[in-house]
Amino acid sequence: MMTISDSNLMLGYDYGAWYDGGEKKPVCTDISTSTNSHTILCGMSGSGKSKSEEAIMARIAKSEGAIFFGDFKQDDTFKYLRGCPRYYPYYQTEEALNAVYNILHRRQSGEDKSRYPITLIWDEYMANVLALLGNDKKRAESIMRKVSEILMLGRSMAVRIIISCQRPDASAFPSGSRLNYGICIVLGASIRSIYEMLLPKEYIDAIGDRNFKAGEGVALLQGSDLRFIKMPLIKNEKQLQALCIDALTREIPEGVVGEADDPHGGIVLPDVHTHKHSLDDIRV
Repeated sequence: MMTISDSNLMLGYDYGAWYDGGEKKPVCTDISTSTNSHTILCGMSGSGKSKSEEAIMARIAKSEGAIFFGDFKQDDTFKYLRGCPRYYPYYQTEEALNAVYNILHRRQSGEDKSRYPITLIWDEYMANVLALLGNDKKRAESIMRKVSEILMLGRSMAVRIIISCQRPDASAFPSGSRLNYGICIVLGASIRSIYEMLLPKEYIDAIGDRNFKAGEGVALLQGSDLRFIKMPLIKNEKQLQALCIDALTREIPEGVVGEADDPHGGIVLPDVHTHKHSLDDIRV
């Protein structure tokens, strides 16, 4: 298996090569601790964002490590993950954050000397934070502060965050934290204002009049490498789902996970049970 320290993540196929000659030329990016692999995935409804998020999760799941998944929207897209020990629906998404945040601080303090790869994936993060801002501003600010801290400190500790949202509005990304994502992906026929939230003007100009369909768009890597991508179709949905289930269920080595700080006073991290799926011959 690949590990975070030596793995490349395939984001999709090169858009130009696909349409110019039908070539499936992979667009990959380094997700080792030597680079910033925090990821923000944006796209309006119907852009193919959820399917792309699912595919990226499955590809990361092929490597060693564990995934915590926050599903604020909790529609049927990820219903097959319900029941997994590291699946957190609706307002329980904060519990996933607290668990990952606690792992980060155990590593910072030296209590956890491992660098077992940990990924927090947060679906519809923007909507989640905006909902909290309307009901409990202090709690929302605490969440944004913890996310910002993971963005700043997580890379060298093998802790990454991947969020998806429709529009990365500044209200949910304080102090310029949108700029701390090493991988920025915008899918579908997005409006210019979305590009302006994530991309420098010269890169927006380079997009030109391209009319991206669902599952197509742009990826800005490490702030300087602009790529046009096309997400591949999933050939075997059941095998992809098996990969994702395994990543949310596989046992984390002893000593990595501690009790997460629950703002309401309880222990929020459930017991993790071994639940293995065969990963042989799975292609995503």
